[in-house]
Order: sequence, then structure tokens, then C-alpha cells
Amino acid sequence: MQSSGVVRLACATVILSAAAASSVHAQAAGAQPGWAAVEQALGRAGAAQPDGVMRFSFPRSDLHVTVDGVQIRPALALGSWLAFRRVPGGAMAMGDLVLTDDEVAPVMARLQQGGVDQTAVHNHLLRESPRVMYMHVEAHGDAVRIAQTVRAALALTHTPLGAPSPPAPAAPIELDTGAVARALGHAGRVNGGVYQVSVPRRDTIRDGGHGVPPAMGVATAINFQPTGGGRAAVTGDFVMTAGEVNAVIRALRSNGIEVTALHSHLLNEQPRLFFMHFWANDDAVKLARGLGAALSHMAVRR
Repeated sequence: MQSSGVVRLACATVILSAAAASSVHAQAAGAQPGWAAVEQALGRAGAAQPDGVMRFSFPRSDLHVTVDGVQIRPALALGSWLAFRRVPGGAMAMGDLVLTDDEVAPVMARLQQGGVDQTAVHNHLLRESPRVMYMHVEAHGDAVRIAQTVRAALALTHTPLGAPSPPAPAAPIELDTGAVARALGHAGRVNGGVYQVSVPRRDTIRDGGHGVPPAMGVATAINFQPTGGGRAAVTGDFVMTAGEVNAVIRALRSNGIEVTALHSHLLNEQPRLFFMHFWANDDAVKLARGLGAALSHMAVRR
């Protein structure tokens, strides 16, 4: 009997050790348990980000938007998203919903009904056809309830909400991304035919007493969409404090890059942040140098 008990104890020890090892491995790999109900509510899998953030994407592939004759890819400027992070009392969620004019009012009404706040409604682009608006949202509390509310609001739009198709093999991008990264001073990744660069700030951003990681929309985003012959359309937004704004404007304008919007995206962030959107279509490396010059006036991570 004693030997049998020893065997059972040894087996239990092995199982617990394996479970602990599995948990450590999952943490090391960046896995984030506990989001299955949120994924079910939103109808798609999220993408785990650093700092415990789970981010969901809703590309507006239904829209056919042009700016100055350039057909805008969803990954360039038409990607709705929603990001969650666990905080005491539940979750903090932030996002940006891409909407047409006639979708703004019903989406706002449904979000308000479900307790999801709006923190900004505005343009990011100029001269786009059809016109596109951007609604920034924030919520705190039960993550599933927040997800259900946002999903119900998106159901009032033409946003594709079915389970996304498996990603196709990445096609070569018609852009010298190495040269762009060297000129910009920051490397990125190819996503949806667009070279996307994210540049976090050096300072810590807080909202409502909670830290807001870069993946929740407070990192400068710079996107390059090839337009042929080494050229690219560029857009995105610089995330700045007040003292940085006009130095960045001057750097962009002196490099042939148009400022298309300057505004807030949040309500209670510390330090106070301003978001500057931009547009140009020119030689990609030349534009990268100009964008890098603008970044040099900001407190960003190198």
C-alpha cells in the first residue's frame, strides 16, 4: 500500500511539474490565457501583444477609398481595431472604428447604450473618396460585455464580421524595406501589402490610473503603401506632447509631407497627447528621411 501511495504521489508531482513547466513556457511565449470568451463575443481571434494586451482587427475591406488617385489598402488607413488589457476590476479597452458618414450616429448610439465611451470622432485623411470618419472608443469593466457592445455596434455597419479567412502567404512587397528602415531609423513589418512601422514613446502613458501600453494606440504609426517605381503613399499618426507639435509640423512640411489632421484621441491621458496625421505619395526613401527628421523632435524609443 505504501509503495502504491508513493507511486501516486510521484505521478501527481510529475503532472504538477509538467503543468508548471507548460505555464512558464506559455508565459515565455507571450500567450495570454482567459480571452476565449472575448474572442467568442467578437467572432475572431485576437493577436497577443506585449504588456498583456490582446488586440482585435476589423479591416474595412468592404470600402473602396481613394486619395489623390491612390486606392487605400485596409492596412494603410482603413483598419478598425479594439485592444484589451486586464486591470483591477476587469479590463481596460481602447480602439478606433473606421466608419462612413451614415454609420457614425447608429454606432455611437449603440456604444453609448452598452457603456462604451467615445473619446474622439474626426477625420484622419483629406480628399478621400468616399469620406471616412474615425471613432475612438474607451471602456472599463467586464471585457465580454465591452466586446459584445462593440460587436453589436459594428453589426450596424458594413464592416466584414465573419471569421477571417486564413492569411494568405505573404507576397513580396514592391518596396525596398531595408532602405526605408535605414532612412527612417526604425524597422517595421509587412502586413496586408503595407510596410508598417510602430515607434513607441519613451515616457509612460497613463489613463485613469492605469498604464496604457504602446499597442493600445499610443505609439507613432507610420505606414508605407507601394505605388510603383520606388514610390509609396505614406500616412499614419505622430503621437506627441504639446511642446513637440510645431517642430514636427515644420519637419514634415519642409520634406513635402502634408499634415492632414491634428487632434486628441483620448480624454484623460497623462501626459496630454496630440495626434498628427499626414499624407504624401513620393519616393519612399525620401519620405522616410523626412519622417525620420520629424521623429528626431520627439521623445521616442530608439
